[in-house]
Amino acid sequence: MPMAELVVFVLMGVAALAGAAVVLMARNPVNAAMGLLATLFSMGVLYVVQLAHLVAAVQIIVYAGAVMTLFLFVIMLIGVDKSEDAKEILPYQRRRAAVIGLAVVLVGGGLAVGGRFAWVPSASPDTPKPNGSIQNVAAELFANWVLPFEVTALLLTIAAAGAIALAYYRRHRVGEEVEG
Repeated sequence: MPMAELVVFVLMGVAALAGAAVVLMARNPVNAAMGLLATLFSMGVLYVVQLAHLVAAVQIIVYAGAVMTLFLFVIMLIGVDKSEDAKEILPYQRRRAAVIGLAVVLVGGGLAVGGRFAWVPSASPDTPKPNGSIQNVAAELFANWVLPFEVTALLLTIAAAGAIALAYYRRHRVGEEVEG
């Protein structure tokens, strides 16, 4: 593995673990959701480093995009009623964040311009084939994983129907108790 890819792998691994730690330790649900978003995005970048481009795209679009939007919508719908103290407790935190952000952009730009990091694998014969291409994922899914995939879909459908039935039963039951 080239040095630049190793650096990206280590940085995104640390970011994924840090985001997971935020999810576990955050008392505010919005902060926990942001930690989960950082973890999901970092995992998407790790998939790109491992040449699983389709899985990375699905990770970013479905999980980091749609699922996190749903989570944040539900959090905001339920309501976060306590007020937050907006006072910055770390001195110069904005300046430090700006310096770190600028350093990341400069290093990334230097790698891209210097040509030492191939964002897309070249077509040379010694380049490994991408693991996460549509053809490879589809071949594996339809050859070896059709039955588990269908069983999972059936179980999720049954779980959704059960949740709807329980919600209807509880609503109907509460209505009877109020009237009676």
